[in-house]
Amino acid sequence: MELNVLECSLTVCKLRSPDGIRTDREPFFLAKTDEELSLVCRTEDTPADSIAREDGWRGFRIQGQLDFSLTGILSKLSGILAEKQIGIFAVSTYNTDYILVKEAQLPAALDALREAGYTVT
Repeated sequence: MELNVLECSLTVCKLRSPDGIRTDREPFFLAKTDEELSLVCRTEDTPADSIAREDGWRGFRIQGQLDFSLTGILSKLSGILAEKQIGIFAVSTYNTDYILVKEAQLPAALDALREAGYTVT
């Protein structure tokens, strides 16, 4: 399985409203629940009026479109990283999954996944 590293630094933040979200820039992930409005975006695109934010994330995606019947993919990847004491923030889309790790832990995360047989590009 191939994992593609995203080239940008990411921020996870909480917003009051969707105003100011740069929908013309990729990637961004937006989630709204009864409790919050959360955004993951390029650090430089973080809305200035964020309620809370955590910078310093980097991410990679599982290459290709994953069928909904596939099981255990995210679990296996997160297990490999958990064994190395690397925390994750996961985001799923219709096509695939994205895993974010703190920027300082990215090299160790990629090494662990390569050792486990994943191709990282």
